[in-house]
Amino acid sequence: MDFALNDDQIAIQDAARAFAEGQLAPHSAEWDEKKHFPVDVLRQAAALGFAGIYVNEDVGGSGLSRLDASIIFEALSHGDVPVAAYLTIHNMASWMIDRFGSDDLRQRYLPRLTTMELIASYCLTEPGSGSDAAAMRTTARLDGDHYVLNGGKAFISGGGVSDVYVVMARTGGEGAKGVSAFVVEKGTPGLSFGANERKMGWNAQPTAQVNFDNCRVPVENRIGQEGEGFRFAMMGLDGGRLNIASCSLGGAQFALDTAKAYLETRNQFGRPLKDFQALQFKLADMATELEAARLMVRRAAHALDNKHPEATKLCAMAKRFATDAGFQVANDALQLHGGYGYLQDYPLERLVRDLRVHQILEGTNEIMRVIIAREMFRQ
Repeated sequence: MDFALNDDQIAIQDAARAFAEGQLAPHSAEWDEKKHFPVDVLRQAAALGFAGIYVNEDVGGSGLSRLDASIIFEALSHGDVPVAAYLTIHNMASWMIDRFGSDDLRQRYLPRLTTMELIASYCLTEPGSGSDAAAMRTTARLDGDHYVLNGGKAFISGGGVSDVYVVMARTGGEGAKGVSAFVVEKGTPGLSFGANERKMGWNAQPTAQVNFDNCRVPVENRIGQEGEGFRFAMMGLDGGRLNIASCSLGGAQFALDTAKAYLETRNQFGRPLKDFQALQFKLADMATELEAARLMVRRAAHALDNKHPEATKLCAMAKRFATDAGFQVANDALQLHGGYGYLQDYPLERLVRDLRVHQILEGTNEIMRVIIAREMFRQ
């Protein structure tokens, strides 16, 4: 396989990088410090087609591939990791409606989601069932022409701010086959939100609990058939894992670029730091790990685009490797800056905080190992 980018992909990458450098990077430190969620900037990204990357064109999507999406999210994360990461979540929720929803549901929501007139969140995780997502307790009981939802979701990006929530809830018995998916609008009676969580990183996007107390949702807002929601969620997570891995690549590349520039300009013992072989070796290892991670992510994206039978395994491998490598590159870049790396005047401490959560979300990296081993034995 040749993973050299074609002309269209280079143009997409250039557009995303230009947006990141012009609209994201100059404000990243301020957004982090003030915990500001830049909805206006997200809508500017949507105008470039970045809010419905792999949504069909008939409802305003860009109709691009998972590989194209990876290129875009990596480029955007070079400017700001949490803002780019939020776009990955919005894209995943929109994709689920596009791929599995009725035409009525698609037409009602996606034209406004692809412009980000409406902002979407994805609600799977619960306080008592993180890695064991199939053990969810949120229920959806059919009552006439509505479902009545009760329960709660935890760690929801956009919770309390988003307009649309793609929610997994139990309509049947225990296990994965009892789960269905729904679109729930903000403002629906019985829908409420917890306080914005105080987090180590990802401060430029809100995170809160989403609660349902006899929340009535129309039957026509169910995505697909009853009992299909968990399968939809897992299919969404294959792509979600690639997206968050791509965000790790972009953040880590910025850290590597920053460390290289620092070694070129900083002098110690009468010599530039770049002349010290120990530091050269460290930088070389960082660049090598990052390139290996990038190749794994693009290989997995290619597999997902082409419905390769090993796509799930490759996505888990790429997510595990890229998020671990991305965090380590950022941490090493901080170390190369010495005491300056620990200061908020420099971007490294922010990158370390932002990239750390990527090893946890979209399935922890321990769960990625479970998936990889399970797929190996299945084969």
